[in-house]
Amino acid sequence: MSNEDEADLIFKALGHRVRRRILDLLKVEPLTTGSLCALFPELDRCTVMQHLSVLEAAGLVVAERRGRERWNHLDALPVHAIHERWIGPYAAYAAAMLSRLKKAVEEEV
Repeated sequence: MSNEDEADLIFKALGHRVRRRILDLLKVEPLTTGSLCALFPELDRCTVMQHLSVLEAAGLVVAERRGRERWNHLDALPVHAIHERWIGPYAAYAAAMLSRLKKAVEEEV
């Protein structure tokens, strides 16, 4: 799979508010699938599992079986890769543009 395909999976996974909420919860601590289902009473178990499947495909969640329980862990490395590739460079570009604009405005005054 190419880096662009991997990025597409990550952006798709981050594109839904329920999946972002799941990641926020897993950032605090690993949770069982049952615990996650209880935290989303408006969703049925199948829907929560589908969201977890999308997150796993993107590499954002790693599932670990412990007996009958499935523990879900956040893997933040794909988010870091997106930051390195997209957010960091664009933020630096925006900061440089604002700095040049500030300097130009100050020179006119």
